[in-house]
Amino acid sequence: MLVKIAYVVMVIYVFFYLLNIRKLYEGADPWTEGAIMMLFGLPVMLYSLVQESLMEGQTIGKKIMKIKVIKIDGYQAGFGDYLIRWMFRIVELGIGSGVIGLVAILASNKNQRLGDMAAGTAVISLKRDINIDHTILQEIDEGYIPIYPLVIKLSDNDVRIVKETFESALRGEDFKLIYQLRQKIESVTGIKNQSGNDSDFIRTILKDYNYYTRNM
Repeated sequence: MLVKIAYVVMVIYVFFYLLNIRKLYEGADPWTEGAIMMLFGLPVMLYSLVQESLMEGQTIGKKIMKIKVIKIDGYQAGFGDYLIRWMFRIVELGIGSGVIGLVAILASNKNQRLGDMAAGTAVISLKRDINIDHTILQEIDEGYIPIYPLVIKLSDNDVRIVKETFESALRGEDFKLIYQLRQKIESVTGIKNQSGNDSDFIRTILKDYNYYTRNM
């Protein structure tokens, strides 16, 4: 809100006070005046959509608060997801001044507003004390033999997301999420599950990634 207010103050001061652009459309019809005002208002209207798209799920406010928009399966949201969230924001804020969104967040077990439910996203906190459990490190026996060499197609960030999502799903006994995570890993890497068990497959993926990156 501070960023938006600062923008509005700047526009009023520069364009309407210093440059006095009203002279350019004096006597114009209401549609022209409305179009000009709409043009100046676009950055405010599209603020969250543009910033979340360019900053991978964050706005300036989200960066300050250390929160971020991600897909429910733990992966990075895309422009279509941000667009859906933005469109629903208009409804949520326009009707009841945000009460609808608040009720949805309180009623959802994942604290999602309507836009998040429609886009399959959630807002997560990045405020964490880092320890070894929050890293991609895995314990590997000295004689460990890797199974999936294609795991190196993943990045450190991918593996961190996989590990955090997997551990969270295990704690919540969310086996559907584990199944979806296994499918996502297979589609990204081209690896086929040889264990027959989703959880064992993901554990092996994490160990194999650590093995190959430590020995590269």
